[in-house]
Amino acid sequence: MRLCRHAGFTLVEIMIGLSIMAILMTMGLPSFTAWLQKGQIRTAAEAIQNGLMLARAEAVRRNTKVSFTMNGPGSSWSVDVVNPAEAVQARTSAEGSHNAVVAVAAPNALPVSVEFDGLGRSNLAVNLLIQVTNPTGGACGTGLTDMRCLNVQVTPGGTVRMCDPQVATAGDTRKC
Repeated sequence: MRLCRHAGFTLVEIMIGLSIMAILMTMGLPSFTAWLQKGQIRTAAEAIQNGLMLARAEAVRRNTKVSFTMNGPGSSWSVDVVNPAEAVQARTSAEGSHNAVVAVAAPNALPVSVEFDGLGRSNLAVNLLIQVTNPTGGACGTGLTDMRCLNVQVTPGGTVRMCDPQVATAGDTRKC
């Protein structure tokens, strides 16, 4: 007499496995959503920083004035040669960071226009501080559930850097 053994899972085993997967996904979904919202802040801040550094590099490369312009509260920007007028590159806020909100803390509000000369210096008299937040994800803070908002800073000398307004430690390079 031959015994036939069938390999596989029973209906009860499959239901238990699906229940465990559903519980784990329910527990991980809020963290995943917060991670996505924080990623939009970083994407927008890095895009603005890259646009500013592109404008500075083009000004040095071409030995002429190149402007970086931001018009609205989104993270859209454009880089243009001043004279003769020529578009170098542009980015719309719909390119990956639609929830990010951009504000200018100093010296004035939007629109922002920064010109770099052939030596890479900006036309600013004081530091420009561009703040990137994400109100959809929550308030800025230092906790695990808070959004880590970022700033992009431009100095009159033309230095462009990204910094974290929540860092308070003296000597920390992330500090604004």
